[in-house]
Amino acid sequence: MLVLGIESSCDETGVALYDTGAGLLAHAVHSQVDMHEAYGGVVPELASRDHIRRLVPLLETVLAEASRTRQDIDAIAYTAGPGLAGALLVGAGFAEALALALEVPVLPVHHLEGHLLSPLLAPDAPDFPFVALLVSGGHTQLMRVQKVGSYELLGESLDDAAGEAFDKTAKLLGLGYPGGPALAALAAQGTPGRFRLPRPMLNSGDFDFSFSGLKTAVLTVARDHALSDQDRADLAAEFQEAVTGVLAAKALSALEHCGLGTLVVAGGVGANRRLRQRLDQGVARMGGRVCYPALELCTDNGAMIAFCGARRFLAGIPGREAGAFGVRPRWPLQDLS
Repeated sequence: MLVLGIESSCDETGVALYDTGAGLLAHAVHSQVDMHEAYGGVVPELASRDHIRRLVPLLETVLAEASRTRQDIDAIAYTAGPGLAGALLVGAGFAEALALALEVPVLPVHHLEGHLLSPLLAPDAPDFPFVALLVSGGHTQLMRVQKVGSYELLGESLDDAAGEAFDKTAKLLGLGYPGGPALAALAAQGTPGRFRLPRPMLNSGDFDFSFSGLKTAVLTVARDHALSDQDRADLAAEFQEAVTGVLAAKALSALEHCGLGTLVVAGGVGANRRLRQRLDQGVARMGGRVCYPALELCTDNGAMIAFCGARRFLAGIPGREAGAFGVRPRWPLQDLS
């Protein structure tokens, strides 16, 4: 079965082709970072309009790369939520119209399920069940994954997600958009410990997170000091230590709580080198393994949506005929179970 995947939940337009026999054939992503940089964040209306411009050229690109035609497509999976309503509607409308024209089934996909399953695209894919740490710009969650479509929420952020905290803190330190990679680069030049920041909810006894207070602590330090370039680097390093320390500690506790040995990490923050280092070391001490998607698949992309759709079809979860549709800007992942 050849599945076309469409991703348009925020500021990346992703299109991919996944074959259930041959694997990932082709994928292409257009990032809107340059367009939104001038505004310091994503402008929803501009994001939606850009998705409209990019979808057809990206589809033609992946078809050519895979040496396939539209008539070869057997099913279409698209992101139906969560995300920006207008952006989701662009991808959904495109996918539904194309499926109607090709007379193939469609499958609305949960964006976070796509992230969660993306490490299974790797050659050494993990086996079910496992614990998943989802860390992105909009979500920070720990899940117990029994199988495709069966997810138990263990804990989540009560306010800012980790990626959101990275972006906001980067802005406080005068860095550009997107802030996460810029802050991580600055942190590499600094020394943690000079400025002492809190580790929110580290000892809360549950698997929930909170990062808004950490961002406020950075603001307080910045207001109380005339920060030099080295100060900014040291503050960035301490912030990164605080966030990654809490994420790693909670993830390791979740593994122990569930009695499992495999941790899957997905989402854009999963590309952070310091987080990977802490998780790799911690899980290795427990005798387990950590699985990540390829770096190019950490951010939003069509490959994870095509793959997720294919796995759902293989698991016997049916698609439907193209036609009337809606999107779900807010959609808890555990609702899929």
